[in-house]
Amino acid sequence: MKTPLRIAILECDTPPDDLVARFGKYGKVFTTLLEKAADDLGRTGFSKDDLKLSAYDVVTEQKYPSLDDVDAVLISGSKYNSFDNDAWILKLVEFTEKLLKQDRVRTIGVCFGHQILGRAAGAKVGRSDGGWEVAVLPVELTEKGKEIFQQDKLSIHQMHRDVVFEYPEGVEALGGSPRCLVQGMYQKGKLISVQGHPEFHEAFVDYLIKMRNKQGIFNDAEAQDALDRVGKHHDGVTIAKAFLRFLLDD
Repeated sequence: MKTPLRIAILECDTPPDDLVARFGKYGKVFTTLLEKAADDLGRTGFSKDDLKLSAYDVVTEQKYPSLDDVDAVLISGSKYNSFDNDAWILKLVEFTEKLLKQDRVRTIGVCFGHQILGRAAGAKVGRSDGGWEVAVLPVELTEKGKEIFQQDKLSIHQMHRDVVFEYPEGVEALGGSPRCLVQGMYQKGKLISVQGHPEFHEAFVDYLIKMRNKQGIFNDAEAQDALDRVGKHHDGVTIAKAFLRFLLDD
C-alpha cells in the first residue's frame, strides 16, 4: 500500500475526563501508539511521518470518513455493548458491513471494535459466561497468530466481559484465552482484530480499575487481582506493528 497511509480512527467512546486531560481522546491514544509502532517497524523509508491519521466521533456526532479518502479504518474500544441496538451502534454495524463488502479499505478492530467486526461479519456477539478479563493477561497464539505478531507468545491489556463467540466464515483465528476463545481475527487484505487493548498502558488501566472498583463494577478482590497485573509487560507496540504490516503488505 502506498504512503502516506491514511487511517481513520472511529472513536466509539470517550475516556473519563481525567484520562482525556492526560492522554487525549481515543484518536490521540491510538495516534501515540501507531506513531511509536511506525518508528519501531524497521521498514526502510517508513516512519510516523508516513501516517496520516484522523479521528471521527461515531457516538455523539456520528461522523464517518468517506472511503475514497482513507486506506484503513480502525474501530476503537468502548464501554458500550456491541450487541445493543442503539441507533449509533446500528449505524456503525452498517458502516462496517459496507467496509467488509469492498476490497480496498482495510479494517482494524480493537475490543468493542473487534466485536463490531464479528457482528458485521455475521458472528454471534454477547456477554461471556466467563466474566471479565482485566489488565495484562496472556493470549495463546495460533500458528497464524505467531506468524502475524512475529512471536510465540502474546500479553495484552484486557478490559472486557463481552466476546465474539465464533469465527465468521473465511476468517482465520489468531489466538484465544480460557475466558475468550476468539481473541483475534484475520483475513488477508481485509481485516485484523484483537479483543484486548494494545493502546492501553499501566497508568490508563490503573485509573479504570480503581474507578470501576468505586462504581461497584469490580469488587475489591477483583480490583486487587487486576492491579497486581497492571504493570506487567504487554505487547501493545508489537500488536500495533502487526496492524501496520497488515496495512502495508500487498
